[in-house]
Amino acid sequence: MLTFLNRIFSKQPAEPADISFKYNEEGYYIHPTNRPTNPKVSLIMPVFNAEKTLRKTIDSVIDQTIGFDEIEFIIIDDKSRDASRSIILDYASAYPNIVPVFFKNNNGSPAKPRNTGIELAHGKYTMFIDSDDWLSPGGIKALYDLLEKTGDPYAIGRTIKVEDNKHVITGEYNSCEYRESINPCSIPHIFQHLGPTARMMRTQFLKDHNCRFPDMKFAEDKQFFIDVITSCPSISTTKDVIYYVNRFKDNKSLVGKTNIFEKTDTNLAVIRHVIQKGLPEEVERMALNRLYEFDCITRLFNRHHFLRSLQKGKYYSKFAEVLETTEGLRYDFTENFFEPWHRVLVDLFKQERYDSIVKLIEWSLKDTTKEMVIREDGLPYYRLPLEEPYEWARINMLAVYKEHIKTEDQYILRVNIYGDYLDKINCFVIRQRDNEMNEHVLPIHRIGENLFEIEMPLDLLAQLNVASHTMFFRYYDYRKLHIKMNTRRIFEYSGKKIDFYTTIGDNFGVTVK
Repeated sequence: MLTFLNRIFSKQPAEPADISFKYNEEGYYIHPTNRPTNPKVSLIMPVFNAEKTLRKTIDSVIDQTIGFDEIEFIIIDDKSRDASRSIILDYASAYPNIVPVFFKNNNGSPAKPRNTGIELAHGKYTMFIDSDDWLSPGGIKALYDLLEKTGDPYAIGRTIKVEDNKHVITGEYNSCEYRESINPCSIPHIFQHLGPTARMMRTQFLKDHNCRFPDMKFAEDKQFFIDVITSCPSISTTKDVIYYVNRFKDNKSLVGKTNIFEKTDTNLAVIRHVIQKGLPEEVERMALNRLYEFDCITRLFNRHHFLRSLQKGKYYSKFAEVLETTEGLRYDFTENFFEPWHRVLVDLFKQERYDSIVKLIEWSLKDTTKEMVIREDGLPYYRLPLEEPYEWARINMLAVYKEHIKTEDQYILRVNIYGDYLDKINCFVIRQRDNEMNEHVLPIHRIGENLFEIEMPLDLLAQLNVASHTMFFRYYDYRKLHIKMNTRRIFEYSGKKIDFYTTIGDNFGVTVK
């Protein structure tokens, strides 16, 4: 046992295990363990050269409040060349509910290891974890209790992306509210975040609907979770933190090594997969919108690699392939775009106005203070660097600072808001920039057709952490509306310096010192 502990906590990698594996016809070997007969949850983890992070990940599973003995932990090594296999075997020697699986040859992506885990799973529910991430201590229990309560086949919780200097909530629409047994497509952005993090599914549901990861180097998780979501009659969500994603600078992933054209090819494969499913039109629109707008416009064009490229013709040729997939659709695929100016890009492409596309992307990426105008219809627009009919592009919502009043105990902020969803504004939020879990929510008061007021107690401002904070309106439960502002106000209160300032993008923020 002492040797085991020394290996677990040592900073030095363990020596490779001297074991002769007998691989089956599927090309993998299951190490014999006393597997739990009726586990509550099967947790599937693919591993490839993960010796630097593997112990932290495994320990986060062992420490789960649901009780580690309730978990079937299937760890699938994809022919690692480092000490990962020895580390896995060390843990398995101490915990019989760890099920090591070793592939004879590397598969090139997590798809086959995850599918193998689904086939081997005995738990009532299935989850996934990557070998460089970790779980919140109560993560598995939160999702398990939710599914036991609702009977739904699928539940989603909160994922925190951990960077070197900050914690960021990812896919916030998934976890902004406690929801029970809702139609998954009632969440407009449900297809926008399709990674395996913070999700639990009924194992039999996955097997009954043949939900499997396609054999692709990239985007395999998108196709898998599109299949899960479109097969689900109902889902539940929780605000509880379930999962932490490792995005430290020294952590490199396969995604970062895949070029944009390879990524677009795999996204095209997912698009064709969705189309051939024959989904109800509204569901298909939602699923494809993510793939067309985000993966094939934002990621292909609205990036500096496009502007820097001396071979832009490759980008245009690839996007022509994307447009070919839209020819048989029953609707205009651009109608559901979240950013209306993306429709302009598509029109420019169809007219072969490639120089105008470059100007548009330069405006998007380099113009930090974009001109916004309230036009005759009372709605907000961007002024684009193009001539008519493309000079204007709608903005869904725009908030503009009007004035502030400081009293003895309050800072009163008044803001004009224009757009489509004034009646959907929920609240005002002050959120710490480097830790998005730390936020304060304040009520709003509508005092005119477009005028809104927020009362911020000075005691609350003085209690904010010494840090920089972003401030925004929340509408539709999770969408953020930042405030355009070109003024500054600094004052002291209760020993703190409160600095309301304008960010580089002309947004309203506050720093406490």
